[in-house]
Amino acid sequence: MKEPVNEAKQKVKKQFGRSARQYVTSSTHSTGTDLALLPEWLQLTPEAVALDIATGGGHAAKAMAGQAAFVFATDLTVEMLEAAKQHLDAHANNIFYAAADAEALPFLDHTFDAGSCRIAAHHFPNPQAFVKEVCRVLKPGGRFVLIDNIAPADPSLDAFVNELESLRDHSHVRSYAISEWQEWFAQAGLRIEKEQCRKKTLGYREWVRRTTTSAEQIQQVDDHLLSADTFITDYFSIQKENGEVQSFEIDEWMVLVQK
Repeated sequence: MKEPVNEAKQKVKKQFGRSARQYVTSSTHSTGTDLALLPEWLQLTPEAVALDIATGGGHAAKAMAGQAAFVFATDLTVEMLEAAKQHLDAHANNIFYAAADAEALPFLDHTFDAGSCRIAAHHFPNPQAFVKEVCRVLKPGGRFVLIDNIAPADPSLDAFVNELESLRDHSHVRSYAISEWQEWFAQAGLRIEKEQCRKKTLGYREWVRRTTTSAEQIQQVDDHLLSADTFITDYFSIQKENGEVQSFEIDEWMVLVQK
């Protein structure tokens, strides 16, 4: 049964409030070829006003700030915004911070030239509402980049990776499939202009310790990965050494849409 929306969002606030600073320094979030591609895909100009939704450690906001006039970094969790601001103040003076729900943005229609949401949407309980809000706040012709973990099309792989994420992070809702995103974009009136899929390698120990709160929880994640059959192990490239998981891969999708 689907979790109530408010309860899901309270879990997000609790989870990210507790681990905010870890997301600033996380290698998964602070690095990646997608960060360099972001301003290029968005075609930012010196006059552009940009929006970063669910900014986390602020890495996408930082990537846009070098080319845009202003960037508004938003997040549901105030502690996350504070950590991002502390990190970014030394790098940019054109980023503004606002506590905001991705599914109910506090901005007028047609406000932004461009926007992004990076490695966050799998925490959204109502992604359709998020997509509609993106379309609403973009100016006509505005461009938006979504980057997130995605579920493979195969049902067994989808079930495995979403169970894995839920065991490790209780605020995880779902890594959605590309087909789902395609449908929501089309319904909202956002046209896909460019897309890129890649395998993202995750160092297991850093990844699992960032969100877990007990040895028992880590053991549950360990057991889930170690119990994978050959098909799943091969697909996610689960690497083991002396019976311990060292790394694995997940699917990530970067997509540019235009209003």
